[in-house]
Amino acid sequence: MWSVEFASEAIKDEFLELPTGLRQRGYKMFELLEARGNTLGEPYTKSIKDGLFEIRIKSDEGIARSIYCYEIGKRIIILLTFVKKTQKIPKSILNLVEQRLKEFKDGNR
Repeated sequence: MWSVEFASEAIKDEFLELPTGLRQRGYKMFELLEARGNTLGEPYTKSIKDGLFEIRIKSDEGIARSIYCYEIGKRIIILLTFVKKTQKIPKSILNLVEQRLKEFKDGNR
């Protein structure tokens, strides 16, 4: 079994700020991710670039994404959660995720 963890308390707070329906659906998606890990795949998860993946969260309140990476020891690290408003992930979001990934890896060596 895999474990889903937030890279920091601030990142957990981002997730907790989602509207209630999206947050509840997000928890269900995280449970599915814990059970299936890197075998989950589309339509639930998708590789977005260089070891970064997104989990798709949908509810009546909209669409959100959590971007994550895999770590040794069957750990899934949530790096960012946001409400999706456009078809593509904005470059600013990708830059922020890459920065957070670097900070996470630097802090866990």
